[in-house]
Amino acid sequence: MEDLFSYDKLREDAQKLYGTTRPIMSPALNEYVHFTAEGFNHVIFKGSRSERERPSQILRFKLLPRAIKLIGHSTTYQEYEETIKQFEVKSHKKKILKPKTVRYWGIIAITNGRKIKVILRKIGDNGQLHFWSIVPAWTTNKYRDMKIYSMMKGNPDED
Repeated sequence: MEDLFSYDKLREDAQKLYGTTRPIMSPALNEYVHFTAEGFNHVIFKGSRSERERPSQILRFKLLPRAIKLIGHSTTYQEYEETIKQFEVKSHKKKILKPKTVRYWGIIAITNGRKIKVILRKIGDNGQLHFWSIVPAWTTNKYRDMKIYSMMKGNPDED
């Protein structure tokens, strides 16, 4: 019962922090990063809209303040991916699928001995850059564990 209470409290606190966070200028991309409901939902759900495991959600909730800080401080991004996806849009009162370019940027940092990756996303050329996800990684105390990746690993839609 205590775990459920702490989960609910952590989720509520994270949602409050997220909901009150104003757009932050990203020095890495020289653009404001917005904190949309879609981004917070992605912390809770995977791309297929199935709920993430509770321990994974709890860890992401706890790392959210670090992720927000990282966006405003990091001057570089380590990963980039561009893809084309189909989106449902209204055209002449009908819903149609329209292809749009989706861009993802990964900002990786070691903060307080924990390696994290923040994923930012932008849909289309005129879309807003927005927070998409935070990927918790292992703890480290070895310099050799810090690497810069030129290609994004994993699936940014689900990570």
